[in-house]
Amino acid sequence: MKAVQFESLGLPKEVLNVVDLPIPEPGPGEVRIKVTKANIIPADLMFIRGMYGLRPELPQIGGFEATGSIDACGEGVEMPVGTGVIFTNSGVWTEYACVAAKTVIPKPEPMSDEVACQAFVNPFTAYGMLMEANLKEGDWLLLTASASAFSKFVIQLAVQRGINVIGTVRRDEQKEGLLSLGAKAIINETTESIYKSVKTITEGAMVNAAFDAVGGELGDKVLNALKQNGTMFVYGLLSLQPIPLNSGLLIFKNLTVKGFWLSTWFAGLTKEQRFQIVPEVLGMLTKQELKVDVDAYYSLSDIQKAIEHMEGPGRNGKILIDCTL
Repeated sequence: MKAVQFESLGLPKEVLNVVDLPIPEPGPGEVRIKVTKANIIPADLMFIRGMYGLRPELPQIGGFEATGSIDACGEGVEMPVGTGVIFTNSGVWTEYACVAAKTVIPKPEPMSDEVACQAFVNPFTAYGMLMEANLKEGDWLLLTASASAFSKFVIQLAVQRGINVIGTVRRDEQKEGLLSLGAKAIINETTESIYKSVKTITEGAMVNAAFDAVGGELGDKVLNALKQNGTMFVYGLLSLQPIPLNSGLLIFKNLTVKGFWLSTWFAGLTKEQRFQIVPEVLGMLTKQELKVDVDAYYSLSDIQKAIEHMEGPGRNGKILIDCTL
């Protein structure tokens, strides 16, 4: 089978290779999935560089999120072959993957593979962070990197709940699409003052919470836009620079800075919460109450072109891998 693998840590363009591997056999409690579509998310690239919360077991197949159909079952598993599933695992950029049967999510019949392969990480992170932020109708939320797929999910969910969203972007041409999703305002972080803009937009109230994916100097600017008792949730570090925390600001405004990782949050849910949240999110995606954007598809063999496209400017949707090509 064809797979995208790396044998050392480093930049994806330097360490990723397309290789031929034997088709794996599912072990006890596992299913083998014939992968159809896979997602590319920033965490994938951080994982390849050795900068993620999980460490690769070299040689390692890349990718965390995908969809496909059950191809075979291991001992103790009875699931119909051909069943469509959504799954996450460390190593999905491949034609076949074996995962624990208890971790796969049945794919709703009407859901397309294009939606299913990006139906877990970003939508559930967006849902979870809003749940943790505990914002009320009329509250203000500030998003960095608001043109990302994750932020688009947050905007859509927030609008449904009457939460006012302000986003930051780096290009003016990104503003219109985000405003059409329901964001109240979008700030160009390269040409506009975040503090002054937020103060004007909120009529001096400032924001109750912020979701930051960038860190560095932008993270510091976002902290300054929080109101007293506000909270900033940190879920990424695209700048690769730590946030220079102003101790005085934290003290006198009683601010909170919290990290968020989907795996930890999801593991902390009760069984009842999971049974309620998973169908709710998948239902919104299936009914297109939460919409996804796809910019391009690439084959496994073209993984370098796919990543170059993902990291380049001017992208308005997700870059997906079609593992059937």
